[in-house]
Amino acid sequence: MSTVLQPIQVTLLGLSGTALVLCTQNTFSAPVQGYVMSVQMTPAVCLIDSSKSKKRKCLEGYSLNIEGLYPEVATRECSTHSSAKLPPLQAKVVARVMPDEAARIQLWQGIGGCVPMNASQYFRMIINNADRMNVPSVLTGQDTQTVQLSQLRSLFLKSNSGMSSKSVHFQCSNHQGKSYLTEIKICYNTAGRYKQCGAAIESNCPNQFVIKGSY
Repeated sequence: MSTVLQPIQVTLLGLSGTALVLCTQNTFSAPVQGYVMSVQMTPAVCLIDSSKSKKRKCLEGYSLNIEGLYPEVATRECSTHSSAKLPPLQAKVVARVMPDEAARIQLWQGIGGCVPMNASQYFRMIINNADRMNVPSVLTGQDTQTVQLSQLRSLFLKSNSGMSSKSVHFQCSNHQGKSYLTEIKICYNTAGRYKQCGAAIESNCPNQFVIKGSY
C-alpha cells in the first residue's frame, strides 16, 4: 500500500500528528505509498475512556467502528479546507462503520490534503475496504471473552485472502488489571490489497487479552 526517489522519512499521519509508519519517498509531490485502517473496538474504548461514553457509538452499542484510513505520505502537513460533506445516501452508509459525523469531518480535514481524491471518493474507499474484510465473529459478540493473540491473528488470516501476519496488528490497553483489545491496524497498498505494515506498526497486546462484549 511506488517509486523511491531521494530517501527520507515517510509518515503515516494520524489525527494527533504523530508518525505511525515509516517508509521512504521524496518530499516533492510524493504519492501515497499505502494506507493503514484503524478499527476501534468500541465497547472496550467506551469502558476505558469515560469521556467517550456519551458518543453515539457507545450509546448505541457498536461492537467496532473505523477511526480512519491513514495515508503513508512524505509530509506531516496534510490538512485541507475542502468540504467533507457527503451525499445523504453515502453519509448513511458510512455511518454504519463511522457513526460520529464530527469525527469524520475532523479526519478528512486532517488528512484530506494528502490523498489523491475528494472526500466522497475517500470515504467510498473506506467502505470498500471494510466490506471486503471478514471480521471474526469473536470481535462482534455480546459476551466478553478472553482470547489468545495467536488465535485471533489466525482467525483473521483464515478468513481474509491475501492477508499475512504482518498485515494486521493488535493494540491493547490496561484497565483495572486486565488487558483489553482496543484497536486493530490493517495495512493496504494503494490498490486496496493487504500488504506488510511498516516497521512502526506493531502489536502491543500480551499473549492473552480480553475482548469486551457489546453488552
